Amino acid sequence: MNRRCAEAGVLTALALGSTVNKISMFDRKHYFYADLPTGYQITQQRSPLATGGTVQYVDWNTSKSNKAVMRTARITQLQLEQDSGKSLHDMEGNRSLIDLNRAGVGLMEIVSEPDFSSGDEAAAFVRELERILLTVGTCDCKMFEGSLRVDVNVSVHKPGEPFGVRTEVKNINSVRWVAKAVDHEITRQVNTLENGGTVVNETRSYDYQTGETIPMRDKEKLQDYRFMPDPNLPPLRLYDNASIPSGVSNDQIINIDQLKDSLPELPKEKRLRLLNQYGVTLEQSCLIMNEEGLVEYFEEVHQGSKRNPKTATNVLVHNLLVLLKRKNLAICDSPIKPADFGQILDMLENKSISLNTVKKVLMLVVDGDQRSVADIVAQNNWHQITDETVLKEIFDSIIQENPKAVQQYRRGKVKVLKFFINQMHQKTEGRAEPLLVNKIVDEKLRQN
Repeated sequence: MNRRCAEAGVLTALALGSTVNKISMFDRKHYFYADLPTGYQITQQRSPLATGGTVQYVDWNTSKSNKAVMRTARITQLQLEQDSGKSLHDMEGNRSLIDLNRAGVGLMEIVSEPDFSSGDEAAAFVRELERILLTVGTCDCKMFEGSLRVDVNVSVHKPGEPFGVRTEVKNINSVRWVAKAVDHEITRQVNTLENGGTVVNETRSYDYQTGETIPMRDKEKLQDYRFMPDPNLPPLRLYDNASIPSGVSNDQIINIDQLKDSLPELPKEKRLRLLNQYGVTLEQSCLIMNEEGLVEYFEEVHQGSKRNPKTATNVLVHNLLVLLKRKNLAICDSPIKPADFGQILDMLENKSISLNTVKKVLMLVVDGDQRSVADIVAQNNWHQITDETVLKEIFDSIIQENPKAVQQYRRGKVKVLKFFINQMHQKTEGRAEPLLVNKIVDEKLRQN
């Protein structure tokens, strides 16, 4: 028995809030398929490693709503089992090939309850599951390599009626495709039923090129898997501090309590801490946690300071990360260290520089400028203009240069206001304090 495999299963179960069973059993599930050369799969059908648990995840689809919602999905069980091979289908050559390199390798299967009503919810759940697995170190979650795969069971029904006939879409290896596969399958089943057809209990696969699910094999015939206890594998016995036999060390057994004590801060705990400690919104906490290493960067920026977390989040996500991604750099490899980023935020908050200048400074440093933030601002004369007298003189010259626009404003064409504001920003090269500009433009035009 692979000790690390069992420990990974226990760690994951604890992170999901599942009940870890001190005794779990292995079964043989018999069926014939080309990717299973032994003719059976070792699994835990009757006595799994863990049962129950929940995953709290954030459902936030920015294309549909700017409001994030916390949801909870129930976990049915977590079981250890044996992986099968990989089928490779060549549709043009009308043949299938089998890759058996992963056949027999141990895997961990997490089964959830039917608590999702859309593809977006299912995808958000998988993203949160990814964060949990990466945090506890039990999976690298490289879906494109097959280390994390998703099977979705989809059925439709009218409110108040039982679940309909379900189909299973197998081996989806992208979070985005999870959402698309579920939504397509819902639409397909609804259309089938509304047109008088019948939904068939079958296994399907998702074709990302067409955006459709296609049938693989039907499940209409009740298959007898002939489950039986695996004769070669004894029960997996786990212990806690209270049940360790005398004279036995932790090296000889798996101690549930010891693994529980080793758990790091979990995503839901980290999200709650961001909300309570820094006062960010749920949406902002999502933005910070979506990028690996960004929480640590964010906290280092705020260490020993009273900087505005909401301003920091907006500049981090919408400016710095965008520039880093263009250079294929992770936040941990950023040329702008947290201390330098903090200095930029301080200059922005005390109105020494404008947001437009922040963008220019970040761009220069990411492109390799070795000067300090203060030197870049000073040598380029990028300090924000906050002197009201200076700004009024600049606007007076703009009025003299654009008499027709002034007349249009007087006739009630309010949209011309934007023209004057843009002229002010052009004249000052984006260095004018925005609120002061709005005030001066409004006052001067009313006077004229």
